[in-house]
Amino acid sequence: MEQVRPLQIGDLVAKIPLVQGGMGIGVSLGNLAGHVARLGGVGTISAAQIGFRDELFKTNPREANLKAIDEEYQKAREIAPKGIIGFNIMVAMKYYKEYVQRAIKAGADFIVSGAGLPLDLPAYVEGCKTKIAPIVSTAKSAKVILKSWDRKYKRTADMVVIEGPEAGGHLGFTNEQLKQYTHDIYKQEVADIMATVKEYAEKYEYHIPIVLGGGINSGAGVEEAFSLGVDAVQVASRFITTQECDADIRYKETYVQATKSDVAIIKSPVGLPGRALLNKFTRQSAKGIKFPPKKCKECLQRCNPREIPYCITERLIAAAKGEIEEALLFSGAYAYEATKIETVKEVLSSLFGEMVME
Repeated sequence: MEQVRPLQIGDLVAKIPLVQGGMGIGVSLGNLAGHVARLGGVGTISAAQIGFRDELFKTNPREANLKAIDEEYQKAREIAPKGIIGFNIMVAMKYYKEYVQRAIKAGADFIVSGAGLPLDLPAYVEGCKTKIAPIVSTAKSAKVILKSWDRKYKRTADMVVIEGPEAGGHLGFTNEQLKQYTHDIYKQEVADIMATVKEYAEKYEYHIPIVLGGGINSGAGVEEAFSLGVDAVQVASRFITTQECDADIRYKETYVQATKSDVAIIKSPVGLPGRALLNKFTRQSAKGIKFPPKKCKECLQRCNPREIPYCITERLIAAAKGEIEEALLFSGAYAYEATKIETVKEVLSSLFGEMVME
């Protein structure tokens, strides 16, 4: 891959131009992020209900999550003392501002933020070195965010992450857009997003690296992404089936055993379509069966427990704990291609070849 260069995010440089995607709940925590960062990639810890394993979570999810942000970051930093480590913090989360500020205090190199428009994120990082990166799926959302940051805060993004229609988990598209955006048609949207980012990069005379994610799971996928002119790729699902992934082994094995027909678009209580593996729970939910929450876990800003079809926190925690048939198992479009449990190094080597060294 002659055209592949290290990823530069302001004064930070990642030898391997790969951002490991944030996966919650409990899939990409300190162990996975730390090992990706140690080998030269960018490690991302998901802040989504990050403290779910703590006893405190049952009575005070907010405090448990704040405590776990510190603990998981420290775990990752011990694995990769010089690596680039940050957090994925969703705008839709309740206590979003507090979680961002706690991640900054912990020492996060960056905050990447989607599941809504992170319009006020610059205010939370003012005066610190933590880099900020919005996650966008369309040129429209990129324009809204970068224009707002420019006008209100007189600054721009340190990095922009594009998540395409083949990504796992929550998708920033309507169901109609998912049908419209074939693999090739979406390339034009990527070009339009890049043009928008370039406009603000030129205005601020600042290099804004562009990271493309969504369905990238092979060396060929990486090469195709770089042929579009992006600076790095975001990869998530490939890391689920690694030894270092923080999820339960039964979760990982489900991906290894999955077939193409197991990957489907589901309806999420968040109000967005999502991509996940079919199982007993998702099939029942698709039939309209409701699963009333046992207790509100304070995960989303806009959520009425009496109205939602199921509690997304409960279902994602079930996944992380290996309770497979009762779980929501988010996955990328090609997650079924996983055939074995690998190491992070093996995954990176399959994507970037000889660039990966200890």
